[in-house]
Amino acid sequence: MTELFLSAFVTLFVVIDPPGCAPIYAGLTKGATAAQARSMALRATFIAAIILLIFALFGQQLLGALHIELNSFRIAGGLMLFFIAFDMVFEKRTQRREERAEKIAATPEVEDVSVFPMAMPMLAGPGAIAAIMLLMNEADGWAEMSQVLAALAAVLAITAAALVAAGPLIRLLGDKVEAVITRLLGVLLAALAAQYVIDGLKGSFGL
Repeated sequence: MTELFLSAFVTLFVVIDPPGCAPIYAGLTKGATAAQARSMALRATFIAAIILLIFALFGQQLLGALHIELNSFRIAGGLMLFFIAFDMVFEKRTQRREERAEKIAATPEVEDVSVFPMAMPMLAGPGAIAAIMLLMNEADGWAEMSQVLAALAAVLAITAAALVAAGPLIRLLGDKVEAVITRLLGVLLAALAAQYVIDGLKGSFGL
């Protein structure tokens, strides 16, 4: 387990935020049976994995086609991740997720939430896409890229487990513990985002 794997794991874990997604998913699937909730959780994680894998493998070619320099993407991605971190620290992100969940839960029938909003934008949102592209661009060769992809797989496996166990997990942790975890993760993500911006500025101006 190398430093790159740990860095990628922490970054993706904080951005995807399994502890923060679990209570939202529990609210979205309140009227579903255990089998339905489990099926939607696994489907959402699988779809998110496909989306993130596509951007991980072909994101650099996309940047080249759009004539966007890597350092520019580092700065933009860092700023995007910082705003996500800001929302996490001040609970804006959780509030928006809960409002979206309440709108969907207002429908009388059990709705399949695996594609929207779970797979995208909650799991494979702009922040996660930016993070995986930055991490893959930082990797040197397939050996390091495989470590980033392994970290992504590990985070998504934890996410799937958290969604499947969402109901019991929320009862175990409680709202206050979940809020503390989200704030701590937000502070850590802010520091990582700042580092991306610093690296981008150094590369752009040759510092």
